[in-house]
Amino acid sequence: MLIIKHCRLFDGLNETVKDNQSVVIEDGRIRYIVDGEETSKHADVINAAGATLTPGLIDAHVHVLAASASLKQVDFMAPSYVAQFAHHSLRAMLRRGFTSVRDAAGADYGLAQAVEEGLIDGPRLFYCGKALSQTGGHGDWTPFEGGCLCGCGASTSISRIADGVENVQHAARDELRRGANHIKIMAGGGVASPSDPIDVLQYTEDEIRAIVWEAKAWGKYCLAHAYIPEAVSRCLEFGVRSIEHANLIDRSACELAKQREAFIVPTVSTYEALAKHGKAMGFPSVSCAKVEDVRQQGLDALDLLRDTGVQVGFGSDLLGDMQRYQMREFMLRGETFSPIEVLKQATSVNARLLEREGDIGVIRPGALADLALWEGNPDENLGVLEYPEKTLKAVFKEGCQVSL
Repeated sequence: MLIIKHCRLFDGLNETVKDNQSVVIEDGRIRYIVDGEETSKHADVINAAGATLTPGLIDAHVHVLAASASLKQVDFMAPSYVAQFAHHSLRAMLRRGFTSVRDAAGADYGLAQAVEEGLIDGPRLFYCGKALSQTGGHGDWTPFEGGCLCGCGASTSISRIADGVENVQHAARDELRRGANHIKIMAGGGVASPSDPIDVLQYTEDEIRAIVWEAKAWGKYCLAHAYIPEAVSRCLEFGVRSIEHANLIDRSACELAKQREAFIVPTVSTYEALAKHGKAMGFPSVSCAKVEDVRQQGLDALDLLRDTGVQVGFGSDLLGDMQRYQMREFMLRGETFSPIEVLKQATSVNARLLEREGDIGVIRPGALADLALWEGNPDENLGVLEYPEKTLKAVFKEGCQVSL
């Protein structure tokens, strides 16, 4: 048994942070919470006076296999090196307070199993395997003079090419049989891919509906890479549950997302990092030029998402060594949302997105004891989170304290 006493408590759900709370943990879960001090001669006790206890953070858009800013270069790296990068990436995220992450293309059952068995000291990993991309889509960076012509077999470190209903069904089923928690669809142009403009639509209605059907048949859901309003709206209409980035979203698409009870997951920190460091870290020049086309619009979109009341998830999407800037996402969102709203996005909202509502992302009896203890008041000042090496006092994953 473990007792964390005298903490300020943000439970992931309420606007009010309670003072002088004691949280009792047993068998990896929160047993109960009391006002004031709780003691037991059979428990280990941590006096958290003056510190704020939050649920363990959740990042819903990471790429733990993205060992370089140039995803094409990752294809030429030794798998053993990439696996070690993923280990380093996951370990660092846990020590920033993230106890769960959703990988948005690349990670597989092997990494998730390694985390589960304790071979990798990292956050709980929700994975999709490889994202599905059409030929010439966001997941296709084969050279202009080469590439797969059959539409049913080429793959990269994070994606696989599949064209036509039959082939996308096969690809989705293959990822699902490997244990995918969700299926990723490349549904529009992107920044990192060389050949597709931002405003291009990808995959037909029949193809997207087929992928969504396969995921739902397994009790899973789809997320989709999309920037422009039409790409966002058609994905929502065809049953996609989570839209990634959405930098150029408009009010109509926001209202549709709210109507469908879907989630929008902005990733504004990656554009700041790419603009500042992308070129030096090997991000292709054609992609660097695309960053400026979407960077400011991504920040502007936050206002629209707030005003329309869409469910907003928390994601970072950082590549290579830029993953060190993961906590910048809090600060950038804080220019639009209140600290409590941003904290909810990174806890209870993301838990709902991951279909683990009530189990993670909250501090309440019965929930997993995934917790982060901060020096200061992040509910009032998100700057407390920006440099966890200075302010993060403790992290607990299923009740076990992490060595920082």
